[in-house]
Amino acid sequence: MIGRRTFGKALGTGAAAVSLGGPRAVPSASASASAGHGTATHGTTGTAVRTAGSGARTSFPHLKQIRAGLLDVGYAELGPARGPAVICLHGWPYDIHSYVDVAPLLAERGYRVIVPYLRGHGTTRFLSGRTFRNAQQSAIAVDIVALMDALKIEKAVLAGFDWGSRTADIIAALWPERCKALVSVSGYLVTDLRANLKPLAPAAEHAWWYQYYFATERGRLAMEDRTLRRDLTRLVWETVSPTWDFDDATFERTAAAFDNPDYAAVVIHNYRWRLSLAEGERRYDGLEKRLAGRPVIGVPTITLDAERDPFTAPGDGASYRDRFTGAYEHRALAGIGHNLPQEAPTAFAQAVVDVDRF
Repeated sequence: MIGRRTFGKALGTGAAAVSLGGPRAVPSASASASAGHGTATHGTTGTAVRTAGSGARTSFPHLKQIRAGLLDVGYAELGPARGPAVICLHGWPYDIHSYVDVAPLLAERGYRVIVPYLRGHGTTRFLSGRTFRNAQQSAIAVDIVALMDALKIEKAVLAGFDWGSRTADIIAALWPERCKALVSVSGYLVTDLRANLKPLAPAAEHAWWYQYYFATERGRLAMEDRTLRRDLTRLVWETVSPTWDFDDATFERTAAAFDNPDYAAVVIHNYRWRLSLAEGERRYDGLEKRLAGRPVIGVPTITLDAERDPFTAPGDGASYRDRFTGAYEHRALAGIGHNLPQEAPTAFAQAVVDVDRF
């Protein structure tokens, strides 16, 4: 386990953290697993959260900024300041609006909900123009631990999808003392660089078309062009969430986050790094070495799989079940695509409430 002092000293990001006080939420006892729209394999559930449809809300009340580690982080915050913390992490090509319906549901239950823009997105900025625009997996996880320190959050429920699942998984594995519980869409997403050198079945490779496009100079130039970037990311939305009937306004609210000046560099580095086509930074070598061993996650966890997400692994969670050694439940959502929190906000919020009761 990496101690917090060691973390701050090694990476230069750690302000001393202060325990988050205040009362716990008191959701009580006994709804069936179907309240989470899934199949329980372990664990118990709390009372059902209020039902909210996708698109019920269009914006957060206001955004905040805070210096944390290498970044000036933009984030939304809902709920009581002294409530138990939940940090919701978005993926690519998405932003904080993936949680625009989830966050109010959790705030109503007494949670302090933090939804940050990841590096290269929205109002999050690097503090120095000299900082390498790195998006390897451990760098993003370090960002979120630094954010927790800056916000004086000792421990939180971490919940995410896509890049957000990976980030939450890493924190749960390497800094379990900072993670009270975990909700991870698509299960265990820690990147295995060695395994990524091996080809997948053609149908699976086809779903990753943009990853290979980004490995080319044409792909990089497309991401730097505002019109092509919007066309590309919208195509991804349409193909990975085939049943989600989003409108132009919904897409544009998120696409505004892609105008961040570091967006193209961060996205291109992330996908090239995964294929070992771009190097990371030495400061993260120790963390990456630990992640290469596929560390298990012992905190209470609910994993969510979306039926219509082309990246959902077959086997109803069986392929990653052995990576979770604590209290655990797996839920499968029928008819839902990749952007699970925005497509099924009630089911996602319910998973957060339920895992907090494990």
